[in-house]
Amino acid sequence: MSKSAQAYWAANLRLLIVCLVIWFVVSFGAGILFAEPLDGIRLGGYKLGFWFAQQGSIYVFVVLIFFYAWRMGKLDREFDVHED
Repeated sequence: MSKSAQAYWAANLRLLIVCLVIWFVVSFGAGILFAEPLDGIRLGGYKLGFWFAQQGSIYVFVVLIFFYAWRMGKLDREFDVHED
């Protein structure tokens, strides 16, 4: 594998790890581990821990999908592996 291909996959894996860590912190952390402390905050009449477990995590997941697609497009153009 060439150095360029190795650099591309290393950047791809870094991006994937960052997205997975955010996904884990939001879904497991905010929805389960930190639900009780977050319940002291209200959002739209609902406890924040409950809101994250039911709706907030879904919003974050959708944002992560668009962020990943946008960032991969930039990486593909940077390493000249993009499709036109």
